[in-house]
Amino acid sequence: MTAERILAALKLRPRLFLTLFCLLLWAPGVFSLPPLDRDESRFAQASKQMLETGDLIDIRFGAVPRYKKPVGIYWMQSASTAIAGLGERTHIWTYRLPSLFGALIAVFLTFWCARAFAGVETAMLAAGFLGSTLLLTAEATIATTDAVLLAATLGSVAVLMRVYLASKGEAVMPSRWIILAGWFSLGVIILVKGPPVFVPLAIAAGLSLWDKNGRWLKATNPLSGIALVLVMVLPWLLAITFKSHGAFFQQSLGQDFATKLQGGQESHGAPPGYFLIALTPSFWPAILFLLPGFVMAIRYHRQPVMRFLLAWTATWIAFELVPTKLPHYVLPTYPALAIMAALWAEAPRAEGGIWGRIAIYAAPVQFALGAIALAIGLVYLPIKYGTGPIYWLVLPALLFAAITIGALIQYFRENTRNAALLALAAPLLLYPTLTGFAGPNLSQLWVSPRAAAEVARLSRPGDSPPKLAGYLEPSLVFFLGTKTRQTDGRGAAEAGAAEGGLALVEDHEGAAFKARLGELEATAAEVGALDGFNYSRGRKVHIRIYRLEPVSEIPPPPAE
Repeated sequence: MTAERILAALKLRPRLFLTLFCLLLWAPGVFSLPPLDRDESRFAQASKQMLETGDLIDIRFGAVPRYKKPVGIYWMQSASTAIAGLGERTHIWTYRLPSLFGALIAVFLTFWCARAFAGVETAMLAAGFLGSTLLLTAEATIATTDAVLLAATLGSVAVLMRVYLASKGEAVMPSRWIILAGWFSLGVIILVKGPPVFVPLAIAAGLSLWDKNGRWLKATNPLSGIALVLVMVLPWLLAITFKSHGAFFQQSLGQDFATKLQGGQESHGAPPGYFLIALTPSFWPAILFLLPGFVMAIRYHRQPVMRFLLAWTATWIAFELVPTKLPHYVLPTYPALAIMAALWAEAPRAEGGIWGRIAIYAAPVQFALGAIALAIGLVYLPIKYGTGPIYWLVLPALLFAAITIGALIQYFRENTRNAALLALAAPLLLYPTLTGFAGPNLSQLWVSPRAAAEVARLSRPGDSPPKLAGYLEPSLVFFLGTKTRQTDGRGAAEAGAAEGGLALVEDHEGAAFKARLGELEATAAEVGALDGFNYSRGRKVHIRIYRLEPVSEIPPPPAE
């Protein structure tokens, strides 16, 4: 069956196709991967505590305020867990549902964006390209803000695009309600993360400056829109300001956001150009068409569609200039890149002079490098972090290689539609294999689920909450519960001597733990142990599990 026939069949039910396609890519990871450290588990645990306390205003991880991000994602995760969890609050997949649906909405909105100026086939390719990218697949399967943020950003930008194109006579002006939905999306951006609200605002400002005309923005009903945004965000902002005595703004803006602007936060600093280098794996497989599509957009920059896409992509520069860099920061620009890639794949052009020719030959190199890295990862990771080689993975790896080679052959034969369909088929084989089968078997990485299973096996009725020393990853707190004591070796010994119960002590804290036990004249019996690799710190860990009995009288600490 030719690409034309396949696309003709799919375009009869484009949204159904996109839904099934994305769920096949993302659902295995959502339901199979254990909680990841550290951000995902922090978000999930804070949402779990919101359910436990019923406090929908304050955000906490344990007893510590968590004021780096606004409340939106915690409301969504709490709601999804309350509805889907059926009373169970330690199934991580229930906290991932907002990300899954956020990513799916982003794919639909990309389709809607492209349909303003292109046919169903091109719009499907653009949406499929976005949904199949490695970065969005990763964000769709974990309980963080970024997939939801992408959906909210797209909700605003898509309406802005329609208004802009309508002002140029190239689209129908959206209804008043759709325009208000765009403003609603802007409010969601603020409630979910805050600062990324600059993306739609920067696009609007950039286009107005480029065109030397900002009158088109009047059609966005700014007074009604701003009023809606204020109604959405002010109640919670005022409530958290009073409840935290101003600490929320001090921590979220004065510490977290300001630190990211001033220097690399939490060892995530990188020079400008980092996102450009990371694009090869993170935008795979659509990377095969991106460079030619980008050159084409520049070549036809006078066309309103291309001008809008370029203004959207230009927000990338702001992310490159910020010292703190993580791959997902540039995710809000990916729909624009996906649309450019789809436009070129549907109507390839060799225009653009030397840069156009360079782009056409550089793109398949990027595609091949990304495919090689992913295939190696599929085979190597179980050897490095699992129980050894998983031999049956060789078959999907070989099939994956065959499909990617086929995509390259079709690309060089200038059958870009066939190349696009093969490029989309490759992750359909790879991602579920990686996240649904290979990933969960990387036992050395999943220290927290194994430790939690040991605690469940060794616990006795009436035990006090477990004490953790050394290994304090949020995923373990998520499994063991909010009352889990996070401390050091001395603190674990003191709490164990006072309360009894289990203590999980990582070897780096073992000496301090035993020394303090001696001072307290307490004893601890080692009842279990496990080892693994702490990927958050990049080092091996060995955890010993002790059972302590409370002592009748705790001696005072030795004099200094």
